[in-house]
Amino acid sequence: MEVFDTARVQLRNFCQQDLDDVYAFCSQPEIETVGWRAHKSIEETEKALEQWTANENIFAIVHKTGNKVIGFIAIHEDSEEGRPDTKELGFALNTQYRRQGIMSEVIHVVLDHLFSKGISYVWACCIQDNISSKNLIEKMGFAFMQEGVYFSESFQKEFPSYEYRMAKNDWTVKSRGGNG
Repeated sequence: MEVFDTARVQLRNFCQQDLDDVYAFCSQPEIETVGWRAHKSIEETEKALEQWTANENIFAIVHKTGNKVIGFIAIHEDSEEGRPDTKELGFALNTQYRRQGIMSEVIHVVLDHLFSKGISYVWACCIQDNISSKNLIEKMGFAFMQEGVYFSESFQKEFPSYEYRMAKNDWTVKSRGGNG
């Protein structure tokens, strides 16, 4: 199990003790901007948490003050071409912790890690209505590649999406420039 630290948060794998914290952010209506329905019951969260604890590439974002899980970041395999040198990110954050630079810290440490392990490209996509994620992805320096479509199993419908990519070479230049 890998653990990553930033100034304010720690990334670690999920565990059953995270249930109440996970329900707290997964039940917020704003979670629907990531493409899945807000949880209406603790049982829904239990099912999601069971899947997350079984996946070593989904990390809880734990705020160091209070040791509270405030979100997640997932590192997925390349869904388009199946390239072994390509990953995709998915993430969400409790609304009480947004617009504080926390997710920027998280993405930065994850990109550093992935690119140090031989990954060449990392994709980050968002539903077009999710302006917060769009702005964050662009702020992190991801290059807009194309518009796409995201099928939400939870909603059983498609959403128009924006698809962005970060190349290792671009991240290296950005990081050395102090803007990462």
